[in-house]
Amino acid sequence: MTSPRNTLVSLEDTSWYHCVARCVRRAFLCGQDKLTGKDFEHRRGWIRERILQLADIFALDVAAYAVMSNHFHVVVRIDRERAQQWSTTEVLQRWQRLFKGPVLVSRFLAAEAMSEAELGVVEEIAAQYRERLHDLSWFMRTLNEHVARMANAEDGVKGRFWEGRFKSQALLDEQALLAAMAYVDLNPIRAGIAGTLETSEFTSIQQRIGGIPPAAETVLPESMHDASTAKPEAPLLAPLMPYDATGRTNWAIPFAFDDYLELVDWSGRAVHPHKRGFIAENRPKILDRLGFDGDTFIEYSSRLLKEFGTAVGAPDAISRYCARRQSKYLRGVRLARKMFAAARAA
Repeated sequence: MTSPRNTLVSLEDTSWYHCVARCVRRAFLCGQDKLTGKDFEHRRGWIRERILQLADIFALDVAAYAVMSNHFHVVVRIDRERAQQWSTTEVLQRWQRLFKGPVLVSRFLAAEAMSEAELGVVEEIAAQYRERLHDLSWFMRTLNEHVARMANAEDGVKGRFWEGRFKSQALLDEQALLAAMAYVDLNPIRAGIAGTLETSEFTSIQQRIGGIPPAAETVLPESMHDASTAKPEAPLLAPLMPYDATGRTNWAIPFAFDDYLELVDWSGRAVHPHKRGFIAENRPKILDRLGFDGDTFIEYSSRLLKEFGTAVGAPDAISRYCARRQSKYLRGVRLARKMFAAARAA
């Protein structure tokens, strides 16, 4: 049975989440469709741009992403404290970058004279928007709906572009975050459509190492053009989350980027049967620091979604998560015990 989203996303348990959305029937609606011969690769750029645009609006940060031909992954950290610190004006301005909003909001932002009752209504509206601006479901909704409208307009059709719901996994600890990020960044290599990290198009790892070519202007479908309006300004795109191995800042990824890059490169090459034996000696030190069993990490790093359920983490973290939710079982416990064998031994 499908669980309600509010039971899957709990900021009291963790602020880190791995999300996946797939096209209907897993069709190649964002890539090269071999059946029809049509090329929809440019839509992958739409998705990447929208992810980073929304990260500049919402109170969340993007740690990793990968846009594939028929689905995409994104790893984010939700920052509720940041949203709570925004003023009423900033909340309304951010929301209006997405939606027009009521007339009262426009009047407030224009500094028009307003009664106390009207100001009270504006505060209520802002409180609602503030909650939405650190809500994972609203982030994914505004992402998916925007892309679906553009794609349907380009095709001249109506109906669903994405499957009914996006999948989310709570990342309960540093080990889970590391496994999820590596899983996401290595998606093109695992799928056999890229041979190196530099050529893994539409991924965060390519963006971080400077492999992304100069950004091209987003071309809107013809049916979405409005001759009566001026050309829209380019959207503001948020940078990816920085790395900080000291772990002193909660707004940064708690690893050193060099260590993470070494791990992703090692893991990506180790899946090749002709190279596994030679590269295994160069075990990345980040595996030892976080208590990973390297062989299991390689074996399951391409099956994170299938092997784990709604949460990923070390055995103790999963046990605490189940206890807080009064759940007797969570898929992935057996794998967690195997993958984090080194952590238990320590």
